[in-house]
Amino acid sequence: MVFSLCLKVAEPEEASLIPRRPLCSVTTGLVIIGCLLLLLCGGWLLGTMFWLHGSSNNEPHKPPSPAAAGGQTPSSNTTQTGVHVAAASTRQEACSLIPETWRFDCYPERYIVVTKELCEARNCCFIPASSSTSHPSGGNGIPWCFYPPDFPSYSLRSINNTSLGQKGTLVKEVKTYYPEDIFTLELEMRYETNTRLRVRITDPSEPRFEVPVSVPTATMNAENPDYVVELSKNPFGLIVKRKSTGMVLVNTTVAPLFYANQFLQFSTVLPTPFIYGLGEHRSTFLHDVHWNTLTMWARDVPPTEKTNLYGAHPFYLAMEEGGNSHGFFMLNSNAMDVALQPAPALTWRTIGGILDFYIFLGPEPGSVIQQYMEVIGYPAMPIYWAMGYHLCRWGYKTILVCNSLFLQDVQWNDIDYMDKFMDFTYDPTNFGTLPDLVKDLHAHDQRYVIILDPGISSTQPEGSYWPYDEGLKRGVFMKDDENRTLIGKVWPGLTAYPDFSDEVTHEWWYDNLQKFHQKVPFDGLWIDMNEPSNFLDGSTHDCPSNHWEYPPYTPSVLGDLLRAKTVCASAQQKLSLHYNLHSLYGLMEAKASASALKRITAKRPFVISRSTFPSQGMYSGHWLGDNRSQWKDLYTSIAGILTFNLLGIPLVGADVCGFSEEPQEEMCVRWTQLGAFYPFTRNHNALDMKPQDPTAFSPLARTAMKQALLLRYSLFPLLYTLFHHAHVHGHTVARPLMFEFPKDVKTYGIDKQFLWGQSLLVTPVLNPGVDSVVGYFPEALWYDYYTVRATPTKRHHLAVNSTPLPSGVLLEIIENGSYVLHAPLDKINLHLREGSITPTQTPNLTLWVSSGQPLHLVSALTEDGSATGDLFWDDGESIDTFETNQYAYIVFNVTKVLALTFFFFFFFFLNYATALFLPLFCVALKLFQPESNGPVFNATINDLSKQLQILLNHFASPPPV
Repeated sequence: MVFSLCLKVAEPEEASLIPRRPLCSVTTGLVIIGCLLLLLCGGWLLGTMFWLHGSSNNEPHKPPSPAAAGGQTPSSNTTQTGVHVAAASTRQEACSLIPETWRFDCYPERYIVVTKELCEARNCCFIPASSSTSHPSGGNGIPWCFYPPDFPSYSLRSINNTSLGQKGTLVKEVKTYYPEDIFTLELEMRYETNTRLRVRITDPSEPRFEVPVSVPTATMNAENPDYVVELSKNPFGLIVKRKSTGMVLVNTTVAPLFYANQFLQFSTVLPTPFIYGLGEHRSTFLHDVHWNTLTMWARDVPPTEKTNLYGAHPFYLAMEEGGNSHGFFMLNSNAMDVALQPAPALTWRTIGGILDFYIFLGPEPGSVIQQYMEVIGYPAMPIYWAMGYHLCRWGYKTILVCNSLFLQDVQWNDIDYMDKFMDFTYDPTNFGTLPDLVKDLHAHDQRYVIILDPGISSTQPEGSYWPYDEGLKRGVFMKDDENRTLIGKVWPGLTAYPDFSDEVTHEWWYDNLQKFHQKVPFDGLWIDMNEPSNFLDGSTHDCPSNHWEYPPYTPSVLGDLLRAKTVCASAQQKLSLHYNLHSLYGLMEAKASASALKRITAKRPFVISRSTFPSQGMYSGHWLGDNRSQWKDLYTSIAGILTFNLLGIPLVGADVCGFSEEPQEEMCVRWTQLGAFYPFTRNHNALDMKPQDPTAFSPLARTAMKQALLLRYSLFPLLYTLFHHAHVHGHTVARPLMFEFPKDVKTYGIDKQFLWGQSLLVTPVLNPGVDSVVGYFPEALWYDYYTVRATPTKRHHLAVNSTPLPSGVLLEIIENGSYVLHAPLDKINLHLREGSITPTQTPNLTLWVSSGQPLHLVSALTEDGSATGDLFWDDGESIDTFETNQYAYIVFNVTKVLALTFFFFFFFFLNYATALFLPLFCVALKLFQPESNGPVFNATINDLSKQLQILLNHFASPPPV
């Protein structure tokens, strides 16, 4: 059904030039000899550079030249052996010719001062580096001990075509310095789709642990892949290139392959230094490739730089020269180090499982993420109130009386509500009327979320605590190496840990939740401490001194031991040892929790988890953990939000105003403004800290916070539609500017601004004591959100009124694309990109009430008068509404001929969206009749307000493709 109406309405920086060398004198013999020697060495280096990306039948490992790393076609004609013999008569000379940036660490163990003797015992090169960033022991910095060109590795003995790609055999004859080498491996390459390549390297003689995450099964070879695969035979190496450009995306010939029982390692060239993802770490959005090691092993620790944090996500997105992008996903859950170095290059170093990885060809960054979601699973569609304002704190002493004068959708409780901090209980003294509080919240269209930790108290009298007694009976708890229930310690004291890898545990978890829900009808779950956290290192019985607790190599985990502040690595679980399953614990608990909530409430489950792993977005959202009330944490939260959108968990946010330390009023105002644009918005703070909910501050601050949150509520139709696209298409909700402007290199490092979807640009204030902010605006026409009706006078990146505005005013142009914007304390700068139509609504104190308000459209036209937008709408809480066709989908399109077109796809009565309003600049209206019988909508025009009102009625039509 259609109606129409009339309306009026950067380039990358140049690379530094190589300095010229002075000319050799023709009169000085010594200088001539010196020049000849330089030419000889230069010839060797050129030969090496030519070999670098080449696949040959017999070539020892040698790093490529930095100049060639980005996209040269591998050569199969040059063998480095001949070059090596001709240019370097000794191994030491060969070692000395390896550039420092191409040194791959042969001795990554920490806390060992690596001597020449130790290094050469590993058959490696030892040369101290002069740089201050070098190190003689394992850690970040230029390694002194590194692999020589002839370090022994695997060779490719056979390769055969299969229905999905190729299979081959890799063989190694020389033992390495890590125990239990696996000398024969199976290589399998699956050309799964035109944009997805999967590579598996396994032990054909013995089964090894594989991550129990469901991934798609390819049934046929890709017909026209966007990639080209080349193999080096001796030593073995894998080279993957982008077919359209020849860009080398992966080249593993630069360092040897290791495949021992507890040490698996390979390195690859990176075609770019622009690397993102690799969570969870506190850092800038763009990772530093200067000798930066990122460790993955889930750990309970407040966000800290250069530390393994709550989750493990071995996926990266790379932005290539020219605007293309690709992704790389290592499907491995064991403890690992990912070492970045400035060549640029990357080393994967893990201590278990198999090598199973995917390469995604994009080429757009958004396409890379979609392809990644196809493998790990699309995020769940959140229940509508998940996008409201959530309020919590650790330290509520008694039942909270909610302030109905301030907008709020969800009230949370930390562990205070529990009886002696035990799961599935509530304190009968201080929280005795908790059930009544929840009923009152529900009566006001609000919701209630409880915290649960995995640790179950093990010290209660027998028969007095059903969760533990029943858990023992069903055998749901982890066991130690002697098959005893493993006991650790958390908030309730000594505790047992459920084994969520066992389906029996899932049913036990559901039974506990159902029993407690009958007493306290909670609406959602906050699953915390699920790394799993432990106040002890291991267990009350310690951990055995075996190779699981003390592997040959331990990644750079905080605490130096795998069991540091968690359970023993040797703990027994249903699927495997905890050594393999540790970083999966939060994912498995989230899966059990989401399933249980679906059964209990018959609605979309709301789960927020601290520990996460790939595919987590199918079951839960995430918050960024125990941050601090500091301006730096305000800034780094943006990188966290953007990173988790890349990782498939779009429902993500940071604790607004900070969790620990005392917040300043100004900072809390600015944080609430930014937090209003987190996909998930919650204010939460720590025990004994001053209250920091909006009502705790001055009237001016409170008003500014309320304005920010009302702004969020007014944009709920847009946010809800973005989550729909994340669920159905694998899109990001909050996204970096580079996603929409991939050819603009200036956007690659921006993490002080971000977008909602394609068009709403958020520029928050991140510093104290200022009333202006610098924002970068890529080449486009941008409208100030608050004055969008203003007609732009010229195309100069920003469209603003010619008269002073309360916000968004262009104060100064500081460079091409960068502007200083006015930013008083009561406003956050928002801009709309040309060509967009943004659905909004009149906000109210809860989203439930807001959803019954009229809808509005905000149009940001291009210079030729066109724009487009869409709206997804359903009842907000039913499961699988899209999959069962219980939704409405509306596409708005302003054409070049000044016609506004609506395409409706309805499958239910729009109970919660009763009307659409949009500003008009002329009132000519042409209404097309529906194809189906019956009224579709009524349209009226208010001559005074110049608004079109569309009253929506039900009809059926085919769903959108």
